[in-house]
Amino acid sequence: MTVSRTPKNHLRVTGSYSCRKNEEMNAFGTLLKKDYMLLLDFDRSVRRFETQPVEIIIPNVRLPHKPDFLVFFHPDPHTEALPKPLLVDVKHTDELERHGEKLKQQFAVTHEFAKKRNWDYRIVNQNDIRTPRLEILKFLREYRNIAPSQEEIQRVLKCIGDRRTSSSAIVRSVAPESDEQLYWLPVIWHMLLSGYLATDMDRPLSSDLPLWVEKAHQ
Repeated sequence: MTVSRTPKNHLRVTGSYSCRKNEEMNAFGTLLKKDYMLLLDFDRSVRRFETQPVEIIIPNVRLPHKPDFLVFFHPDPHTEALPKPLLVDVKHTDELERHGEKLKQQFAVTHEFAKKRNWDYRIVNQNDIRTPRLEILKFLREYRNIAPSQEEIQRVLKCIGDRRTSSSAIVRSVAPESDEQLYWLPVIWHMLLSGYLATDMDRPLSSDLPLWVEKAHQ
């Protein structure tokens, strides 16, 4: 008996991502798309996003094209202008190189489709996604279910004040005794993930990562 086997493909790993913004499970077809969903999920400018939101007929192609994401944004906090929805295709550069000519028509038709609906369109690759910001978010995500009290949050905010500091300096300030310090680190990382604290998200993750109080909580 002949057994059909699907060839291994390092670009394809299917699964589901539990999204905070959409309050639902979102399917993904590659790890790159899963990583992009993580960026969207913790991007404060993003209101919500949809996966494979539309089907687009490509001339002389049997199956319709399904772009990966449609992203909706909050109004700009300074100008109150509402950014256009963003239609996104996520492609690895390997795929772009192998199928460049075939994808060129797909991208052109998708761009026109988006333009007619007053959407923006973007092709995103691994260089846009796999950045220091992604590594920081993967680390911080482990602390999303921590539930510090308001008293603990205010204690950390008061210790930082209006200065820039590091997680290790905050811990030493909040808890001089070494046996207490391990308790406070998860509190600090949760506060960074939740928006009480801010940092340079484009800097590689380290113990010296600069931290400061987000303006809204000063």
